[in-house]
Amino acid sequence: MKLRSLALVVAAGLALAGCAVNTAGPDSSPEEAAAAAYQHNGPTALTLYTMVNNRTGAGAHTSLMINAPSQRVVFDPAGSVRLRAVPEVNDVLYGITPRVKRFYESAHARKTYHVRIQRIEVPPEVAARALRMAQETGPVASARCAASTSHILSQLPGFENISGTWYPLKLSEQFSKLPGVEQSVLRENDDDDKAIAIREFEQELAQGGQ
Repeated sequence: MKLRSLALVVAAGLALAGCAVNTAGPDSSPEEAAAAAYQHNGPTALTLYTMVNNRTGAGAHTSLMINAPSQRVVFDPAGSVRLRAVPEVNDVLYGITPRVKRFYESAHARKTYHVRIQRIEVPPEVAARALRMAQETGPVASARCAASTSHILSQLPGFENISGTWYPLKLSEQFSKLPGVEQSVLRENDDDDKAIAIREFEQELAQGGQ
């Protein structure tokens, strides 16, 4: 196969699998991540986010919010939503306060995409293990968002039926079959350029804190 043809095949495969091109800058320091840690007082839980193209119905990205006993983070493999006020180390976002959580979800919901949100409560030890595995996984290469997330989930007690997949929608379908999953969809009509929403939110944080 000619190199040009091979490149086109690879590009097509990445497009089908979804996931953004990772545009994150240098990692934050461990000290910055520790200082930003936010402990949510709700039940320990895992929340799977699946970004879906409104025009084609294809899955575009996968991420996982982990509410562990110690803190709440978002494992955002090869993600494109990065904030100066939210430390990121190896594709794990720290300091997921209620305000940051709402923004993270909203930033992905726009006129071209909607967000499928699937939440399941888990024992504290399962959430703690998920957090530890997420911290040990990254950084994740582009197009491997669903692959890396499904790998973590498949190794957790109670998630043995999750099989590895490169496709966000296939992972979402598997997740939906778990007992006790709560599901919702977030739709908004914001501009397709997430950079605009990020810039506006950072201005709000600068003015009023988190």
